[in-house]
Amino acid sequence: QVQLVESGGGLVQAGGSLRLSCAASGRTFSSYHMGWFRQAPGKERAFVAAISWSGGSTYYADSVKGRFTISRDNAKNTVYLQLNSLKPEDTAVYYCNAMRAVGFTTTPLYDSWGQGTQVTVSS
Repeated sequence: QVQLVESGGGLVQAGGSLRLSCAASGRTFSSYHMGWFRQAPGKERAFVAAISWSGGSTYYADSVKGRFTISRDNAKNTVYLQLNSLKPEDTAVYYCNAMRAVGFTTTPLYDSWGQGTQVTVSS
């Protein structure tokens, strides 16, 4: 089974930073591409960023490119998302999932989602 737990969200002012973590308990975590998604109030869940199994390739949504950085530590079974220069429109619940590919598609691998972590950016 795969279990993903997101953490690190919070309330910050515009221009601030946060670091989100996604801890995975699934077997052979290092074999999977991983990604982050977010869902704002009244909006559909949207792709944010992805990283290959080795960490050698990354891909970002245009809305966050240059501000967010995805990384991973396979020894800790954890994927991170560094959020810098935050804007009010970044306010959303952030989720992680395994990915089918990095750069070509933005499709999550698993149908189930965790609780996510809330990011709120005030103006």
